[in-house]
Amino acid sequence: MSTHNPPDGRTLVGMQLPVQSQSTIYAEPWEAGAGPDDLRAVAAAADRAGFDYVASCDHVGVPRRLAPAMSTIWYDPVATLAHLAAVTERVRLLSHVAVVGLRHPLATAKQYATLDHLSGGRLILGVGAGHVREEFEALGQDFGQRGAVLDETIDALRAALGPEEFPSHHGKFFEFEGLGQLPRPAQERVPVWVGGSSPAAVRRAALKGDGWLPQGDPRRKLPEQIATLHRLRADAGIDEPIVVGAITEPLYVGTPDWDVGRRTLSGAPDALAESLRAYRAMGVHQIQVRFRCRGRAELVDQITAFGAEVAPLLDQ
Repeated sequence: MSTHNPPDGRTLVGMQLPVQSQSTIYAEPWEAGAGPDDLRAVAAAADRAGFDYVASCDHVGVPRRLAPAMSTIWYDPVATLAHLAAVTERVRLLSHVAVVGLRHPLATAKQYATLDHLSGGRLILGVGAGHVREEFEALGQDFGQRGAVLDETIDALRAALGPEEFPSHHGKFFEFEGLGQLPRPAQERVPVWVGGSSPAAVRRAALKGDGWLPQGDPRRKLPEQIATLHRLRADAGIDEPIVVGAITEPLYVGTPDWDVGRRTLSGAPDALAESLRAYRAMGVHQIQVRFRCRGRAELVDQITAFGAEVAPLLDQ
């Protein structure tokens, strides 16, 4: 998989893993009783099916006021992706997204450089500003400054995840030099995908990202967002391609015999592929999919069917 020149290649397909985050917005009922075995089985299925990445979220702590909606089940992304690296062979490992402003960039770089090294260069570092005030306050970080801190953190991480054993960065919030970190990432350049759909997030992705991870924008809003993204890059004189992403509607391959919800796209592989090709037509290079399912076995079957029957039709 290329994460640097996707406009000339096929549509990339990835998925946010179940089990590791269980917000009521998207978690299926069976996930509440699931665990590591299920997580490994799903990641391995995505790897076998030719998916380009699997993703894991990031929250350190969820306050009581948000727990009913968000739940408190949020696996650590570095530990989770490193664990799954050992049971997969080729699928990329995406943090979607790491709230990197919660931690010093040197600490973040140590964790993710190690993950990239251990996985043979499969990391995609997805970053975002975060939205939980209490989380920032508990960790001694300024919630109000999180956007400015993230902007500088990306710069600091570029240095700390680069080729130099002794990286340096001198900024407003962080300053370091003369501190060596080995192992280095296996990749010459770890791709950084920036998450979020606010004007500030789109601007950050345009100016600092190798990719953009929108946060659930409906189809009708994407063309305008993508046009803004490219305009900002052009205005800044940035010529390198950027990986534009989209989160699709929930999917079900085949004709379901249960209620999969009115927003879910279901049907024959060619019909699903025809619908999903609209994303590529609007300038999307990678789609993140989620399947409706009643258990691990059904999810593995859905992943397998999508990889074999739908994905090959996405670029026809």
